[in-house]
Amino acid sequence: MSAPQTIAKTLAIGAILAASVSVAMAKPNSQLSITAAAPENVQTAFNSWVEGGKLKGRKDKCYGIALTGENDCKAGAGTSCQGTSTSDFQGDAWTYAPKGSCEFIVTPNGHGSKSAL
Repeated sequence: MSAPQTIAKTLAIGAILAASVSVAMAKPNSQLSITAAAPENVQTAFNSWVEGGKLKGRKDKCYGIALTGENDCKAGAGTSCQGTSTSDFQGDAWTYAPKGSCEFIVTPNGHGSKSAL
């Protein structure tokens, strides 16, 4: 294989890998709310996220807040990553949430958690 072919192949593989590992962050769902005890800046960030705003800056991995197949990554044994949760609010599947909001997020099954439930 010639040098230009090798470079082209390497670039193509790199592009494929970059696309496969880019995080298409799961979106919040309408069943999430935030407690009144959350600091005002956390409530503002959460409300912006729920209304469709992109997560900016630092984020928390928040377990137990994603709907089926809508987790960002990790969904327990036998699953690979993004979109592999098998039930709503699965305790071992996480989704990125605004920094500082996880423990204040409420689902029909209880609160979000920064560690697997």
